[in-house]
Amino acid sequence: MKTTHIIILVLIAASIAVLVQYSGDLSTYETIASAREKEGKHVNLIAKLDKEHPVEYDAVKNPNYLSFTAVDTLGNSIKVVYHDAKPTDMEKSERLVLQGSVKDGYFDCKNIVLKCPSKYKDDPNAMKNQLQTSK
Repeated sequence: MKTTHIIILVLIAASIAVLVQYSGDLSTYETIASAREKEGKHVNLIAKLDKEHPVEYDAVKNPNYLSFTAVDTLGNSIKVVYHDAKPTDMEKSERLVLQGSVKDGYFDCKNIVLKCPSKYKDDPNAMKNQLQTSK
């Protein structure tokens, strides 16, 4: 074999090893029930803000503490504790992606990603108008 063939094979093997190593980090969205089964493990939880329960946040007293109840599509709910500032317009968000882990019966959240409602949801013709004006 030529030296270039050996180098190419080594690079291919190294690429495969890197892909296999990082494939374990690929995560899916969990429900609250499956997140509870994986207590202590990092998960991505998709849920909505439960507006029937109060949101506990006081920017003056402790700006790095947010507590609220999240509910998933199956109707399960869990208390969420987030140790950072409250995201802007969290109440208006359609869905929340909560990244963290379940600890002692609550969800210890490290990051919150807001999924905003579609601006075309209420008016289906708005998208057509937007496309026509952008031409």
